[in-house]
Amino acid sequence: MVPHDSQAGAPGDARRSQRLAPAELFRAFAEMSIYGFGGVMPWARRMLVDRRRWVDDREFAELLSIGQMLPGPNICNIAVIVGYRYCGWRGSVAAATGLMLPPFFIVLALGALYHRFGALPSVQGALRGMMAVAAGLVLMTGVKLAQSQPRTKRGLVFGLLSLTAVGVLRLPLGWVMLALIPAALIVEWRARP
Repeated sequence: MVPHDSQAGAPGDARRSQRLAPAELFRAFAEMSIYGFGGVMPWARRMLVDRRRWVDDREFAELLSIGQMLPGPNICNIAVIVGYRYCGWRGSVAAATGLMLPPFFIVLALGALYHRFGALPSVQGALRGMMAVAAGLVLMTGVKLAQSQPRTKRGLVFGLLSLTAVGVLRLPLGWVMLALIPAALIVEWRARP
C-alpha cells in the first residue's frame, strides 16, 4: 500500500486528506472501465491524474509499480489502493466493483454477439483495427509514465536490462522482476549520499 506522508506540506497531502464517498469512487472507476474497454490503464491514468487529480504522475507510476508486484491485474490493484486511500475498505470495494461490474455485463453481451456474428469478415476486420488502437493507447501511457520519472543513468540501465530480458530474450517477466528489482533497490540504496 502507498503510505501516507507524515510530513506536513508534502506533495499530495491535500489530496490524501480529502475523503470521497464510495459512490463517487464507484462512478469514477466504472467510467474508466467503460471508456477503457480493452485497455483500461491509459484511461485510468487520464482519469486519476488529468481529470480527477486524485494522484499526480509520479504517484500513478508508483501505484502502477506496486500493482505490478502484487498478484492480480494491475488496474484492479490500483483501484483497491486508491479506494482505500480515499475511503478505507469501503472505498476499495466500491472502486474495484466499479472497475469490474460494467465490463462483466459488456463481455457477456459481446460474447453472445461474437458467438453469433464472429465469423463475418467485417467483424474480424473491426477486431484487427481495435487491436491497433489498444496498442497505441498502451504505448502512449508508457511514454507519459516515462516522462514523469527522474532520468538517471541507473534507471536507464535497468530499463534497458528489463527491455532486453523480456522483449528481446523473451525471458519470463516474473523471473526478470525477481532478479532486477532487488538489484535495482541495492544499486539505488548504495548510490544515496
